[in-house]
Amino acid sequence: MNRDVLNNELKLKALRSSGAGGQHVNKVSTKIELQFDLENSAGLTSEEKAVISEKISNRINKSGIIVMQCDETRSQFRNKQILIDRFFELIETALIPKKKRKPTKIPKKAAEKRLDEKKRKSQKKQSRQNPEY
Repeated sequence: MNRDVLNNELKLKALRSSGAGGQHVNKVSTKIELQFDLENSAGLTSEEKAVISEKISNRINKSGIIVMQCDETRSQFRNKQILIDRFFELIETALIPKKKRKPTKIPKKAAEKRLDEKKRKSQKKQSRQNPEY
């Protein structure tokens, strides 16, 4: 993953934001929308693209574009920084390989304890039954 190339491929667009700000919010475009074309990216290898598209398929639209938005603050610059950080965090976490699960081995003592407890419960229930004549 080449971070500089990816940064150049990002398409950022300023939109009108909702929320706090009074009349100011109607005049200023502080909400930022990020678009990233995953399929045509030169900053990722084909293996990385496949892994990313599999892991974050819910964030990718039918055109193969990742779309994210941020309107947390009233500052366009701050929203842009937050969004770019989130984007790279999303890509980096998607590229972390999943650890292979190692099945745990049950200790002999635990198995013996389970069987002893099972025998004890069985004997307790046997003793509650009416005797046969």
